[in-house]
Amino acid sequence: MTDYMKLAALLFPDVEKTPEDYEAMYPERGLAEGARVTRFAPSPTGFLHIGGLFAAYVAKLTADTTGGVFYLRIEDTDKKREVEDGVSGIVKGLADFGVTMDEGVTGFEQETGDYGPYQQSKRRDIYRCFAKKLTEEGLAYPCFCTAEELDAIRKQQEEEGVNPGYYGKYARDREMPLAEVERRIAEGQPYVLRLKSQGDPEKKVRYQDIIKGKMELPENIMDIVLLKTDGIPTYHFAHCVDDHLMRTTHVVRGDEWISSVPVHLQLFQYCGFRAPKFAHIAPIMKLDDGNKRKLSKRKDPEAAVSYYVEEGYPKEAVLEYLLTLANSNFEDWRRANKEAPLADFPFNLKKMSVSGALFDLAKLNDVSKNVISVMSAETVLDRVLTWAEEYDRDFYDLLTADRDKALRILSVDRGGKKPRKDIAKWSEVPDFVAYLYDDLYTENFDQLPENVTPADAAAILEAYIDVYDENDDQSEWFNKVKSLCEPLGYTPNVKEWKQDPTAFKGHVGHLSTVIRVAITSRTNTPDLCAIMQILGKEECVNRLRKAANYYKG
Repeated sequence: MTDYMKLAALLFPDVEKTPEDYEAMYPERGLAEGARVTRFAPSPTGFLHIGGLFAAYVAKLTADTTGGVFYLRIEDTDKKREVEDGVSGIVKGLADFGVTMDEGVTGFEQETGDYGPYQQSKRRDIYRCFAKKLTEEGLAYPCFCTAEELDAIRKQQEEEGVNPGYYGKYARDREMPLAEVERRIAEGQPYVLRLKSQGDPEKKVRYQDIIKGKMELPENIMDIVLLKTDGIPTYHFAHCVDDHLMRTTHVVRGDEWISSVPVHLQLFQYCGFRAPKFAHIAPIMKLDDGNKRKLSKRKDPEAAVSYYVEEGYPKEAVLEYLLTLANSNFEDWRRANKEAPLADFPFNLKKMSVSGALFDLAKLNDVSKNVISVMSAETVLDRVLTWAEEYDRDFYDLLTADRDKALRILSVDRGGKKPRKDIAKWSEVPDFVAYLYDDLYTENFDQLPENVTPADAAAILEAYIDVYDENDDQSEWFNKVKSLCEPLGYTPNVKEWKQDPTAFKGHVGHLSTVIRVAITSRTNTPDLCAIMQILGKEECVNRLRKAANYYKG
């Protein structure tokens, strides 16, 4: 037995399984050629970031478009930074926007799939098995350095003007004799397990990044920590073992991990694993005083996925917008395939932007308005009720008190070739329908067209009351407004007024605006005839008279 094997037996006396046992336990998946296996592997250390949702969605699309597998793995080895119930927050954040996994963690202490456990904190024995193998092969060793001793090494490196870190001649315990290791362990001295890097500072690592293209980085020479003093693995080692045994083919992650690629490729090589393909996504950016910066968890409320849930953005709209950031050809595809589901879009990792995509809330609102505009009234009402039940209980009670009325309201100008696009998110609906509910309505008659005096407005409203019939359809309604024009000094022909504005007080549009303001206290609404039918004759006449009296007074 070699000293390396004796060292491994000393460090891992409880490890009985071999790497071959785990290879058999987690066999190749047997998917069709070209099928990709991807994962989203967050740490439960805070809320789900919109960048995390973006990365998860890109990983899912990569798997879905190739007939592969997308799974959720929770990387919870850093217990000091973990937040309470962080796992449930991640699962809910993904579910809220329809980013569903084929396997992996599905909730607190819940998971599905044959390649688990999918929480790293439950895979300790697996990591120790592969750590033992590395030790047996002379590629890992125990390091007993204290924090103070590591600080001393760092200060020495600063004085010598060399790169900081635990490597080469600065790796004090790298060649510690077996007898000394035995003595220290017998004394109960704590230690970490480090990788014994064979990297050459003069050599480069070259790999093909699916998004970034050809990459060249210095080889890793650091003896990084594999297992911490408590036996828990570091991210680098755990993800290497997990991606191999879970048979990940493509690692989709943020480009902040590019600098770690030499370490990761070295780990895959030393463990005897085939490395997956890497696709590093540029961060989502924001314009701030004309300068681009990353979306910040501290500064930007829209950085949290929960923001979009609380504001009431439909999940379809958020995903559609994220696709505009992911592939530049998506918008052309959408124009040519207006009604096609997002799943039909031929997503391609290679068409992702190398630099950071700029997040634009105004554009998200435009996308969301388009998405909502083609929904049926029933769908809109159901979605609004689901949102309001949690975030605006008073509004929920108002709508459910008369569901038929709510449905009639949301049906106005919905459908047809040119539906209105007033609503970007469900939190806008209370204000959008406020003039149709006494509990929400606030009068504001001071919105007359510039060319209409209060006296003329009063005359228009009084004349209209005399001809108003709640049974008129839209055509009859508008014809009656036109019939009032000439007696009141207006023209029913907008073009005629534009040709000679001095010949008339205004045109038919000004009359309808005066009526609209009196009924809704707004200058822009959906079909006014339909709104008045919902309000009913008594309420409409009451509002018309009240506005007329206001303009007189």
